[in-house]
Amino acid sequence: MEILSQLDFATLLREAFAYSPKEPLIFTRLYFWGFLLVALLFYGSVHRRPALRNAYLFLMSFFFYYKTAGLFCLTLLVSTYVDYVLSLIMGEWRQKPKRNAALLAFGVSHNLLLLGYFKYAYFFTENYNALMRTNHHVFNYFAHWSNSFFGTTFEVDKIILPIGLSFYTFQKIGYLVDVKRGDVKPILSFLDFSFFIFFFPQLVAGPILRAAQFVPQLYRPLPHEERDFGVAVFWILKGLVKKMFVSDYVSVNFLDRVFANPSAYTGFENLMACYGYSLQVYCDFSGYTDIAIGVSLLFGFHLPPNFNEPHKAQNPSEFWRRWHISLSNWLRDYLYIPLGGNQKGEFRTNLNLMITMLLGGFWHGASWNFVVWGGLNGLGLLFYRYWKRISPIKNDDSLPVVALSVALTFSFISFTRIFFRSPTFDHALAMIGKIAGGVEFALIPSVVSGYALPFSVMLFGFVGQWLPTAWKEQAKEWFVAMPAPVKVAVCSLVAFVVYQAISADFQPFIYFQF
Repeated sequence: MEILSQLDFATLLREAFAYSPKEPLIFTRLYFWGFLLVALLFYGSVHRRPALRNAYLFLMSFFFYYKTAGLFCLTLLVSTYVDYVLSLIMGEWRQKPKRNAALLAFGVSHNLLLLGYFKYAYFFTENYNALMRTNHHVFNYFAHWSNSFFGTTFEVDKIILPIGLSFYTFQKIGYLVDVKRGDVKPILSFLDFSFFIFFFPQLVAGPILRAAQFVPQLYRPLPHEERDFGVAVFWILKGLVKKMFVSDYVSVNFLDRVFANPSAYTGFENLMACYGYSLQVYCDFSGYTDIAIGVSLLFGFHLPPNFNEPHKAQNPSEFWRRWHISLSNWLRDYLYIPLGGNQKGEFRTNLNLMITMLLGGFWHGASWNFVVWGGLNGLGLLFYRYWKRISPIKNDDSLPVVALSVALTFSFISFTRIFFRSPTFDHALAMIGKIAGGVEFALIPSVVSGYALPFSVMLFGFVGQWLPTAWKEQAKEWFVAMPAPVKVAVCSLVAFVVYQAISADFQPFIYFQF
């Protein structure tokens, strides 16, 4: 029995520290909450000493990324060291603009080359083969070099996309640009800089951090107040409900089926799937952000908000100020404005806007579907630029006008997301064709009856989005003010509801693929 017990303990220990691609360390897995509990238990002895605290959280974050992405943690670490050295040199050469520009160009290039290699190798190879009628194949040079030097057995004919690559690539590029501009001073400690890049709550799906927002928190005492704990738990619970109760349940029980074969479903089902996907992607992505904000707050760190009720937007421009705020601001500050923004005349303004949205679409994925999605949103922004100049209702804040504006904006955004969600261009066109063919009103009662539970969850999700902001803030304050036993009861109730909604298949966060 003692030998068996030792074997069981050794197996558990090995599983706890070994990387498994089928079991990433993410927010929706029980293992993550065990990891978080252990991290918090030891954090209590180091949080008052910034240097030790930062070192401890970097090690926990490095382990988190290893458990989530395997040996790609080493790729990120090496890339981070390169950016760290470049930033220090740029800080020393502040009075040498040409040399600094060359260093920045190298830093941006090395980050984009890694992004291009891992994320777009298949896309560029396939399109080159189609254009030039060649038959080139993707070859994984990193796997080949590892096999040659270290005796590993990685596949050389397959390239795997590291989780979070797009997010931390933009974060590092933004940091280098800010150092070059003189907006921030270089982080002198490699450990502190690595912590800024690796900080695990936001590492794999944002928000994309700015050094000016986050780095000052590394060097000041982080007070732990009872209110902060209550707010953190509220954010986490809200995120879990969004992700696991709304997003995952609606996806598994309705949306995935329709998007897999839109031609097999009615126009009404396709239309509901179109609107439903907007709900799913919002609850999935904002749910991740809510959990990330809450977990960060448990450690005393504040992350910026990444969503501001985007489906209340009354026009496309307002939508992009409310949706994925960290990416929208990044594209504005590091792409749109450097291209000239709106300072180069009407034509250049429109061109800069379209370039920004097309590249923003391409950032999301290596597919023409994402380029089309970005282009459609660019056209929507251009249309609104001119419409607002002649709109007879632009200053009308009456409820009917606001409701109509929100409905039209939400419908347009949902329509563009058909291309975002569909696995192929043909699938997207098939869904559009079914919707354009009309809604079979006689079939609506039977469809609603057949999908009673998924539609009920969708209704719950939509109502939650469009409730007054003041009501949501009041709900947060009520939770924070609750006695501890009541908080525990609420947490237990949420855990029970979320557990009931869990599907048999693992549902990753949508933005992990980006």
